[in-house]
Amino acid sequence: MDEQDCRILDALQNNFPLSERPYEIIAQRLQISSDELWDRTQKLISEGVVRRIGASLDSRKLGFCSTLAAVNCPADVIEQAAKIIGQFPEVTHSYLRNDNFNIWFTLIAIDEERIECILEQIRTSLSLEPSQILNLPMKHLFKLNARFKVTH
Repeated sequence: MDEQDCRILDALQNNFPLSERPYEIIAQRLQISSDELWDRTQKLISEGVVRRIGASLDSRKLGFCSTLAAVNCPADVIEQAAKIIGQFPEVTHSYLRNDNFNIWFTLIAIDEERIECILEQIRTSLSLEPSQILNLPMKHLFKLNARFKVTH
């Protein structure tokens, strides 16, 4: 990554324009062509530097419920468990941890009943005991403004 890539990453994280042609606006701000911006952005995505570009909506304000969940599954079924968990469109993130509860994931669903239904489907699909799955709904919101300072 060179300095221009760092400037692009900063621009993509801050003040992303709500416009029909946001890349043209960002390119003007950076004083580069929109083609260069697009090409460099695509390269950053293909290299895994940028994973996602999109809106982050407040699901609670839209009337949805969310939870952090975890499963304690045997090591030999982790791949299968990840596939089962990932099949639900309500799962927004999942990750492996080196702990008894080894797969953690977040769910956003229309209501608590749907969350419980999904967790029960996951539990029964993996033949887990009720104590091997956690449902940890948010009690208090601590919002972090996670922005990454990119330096070259």
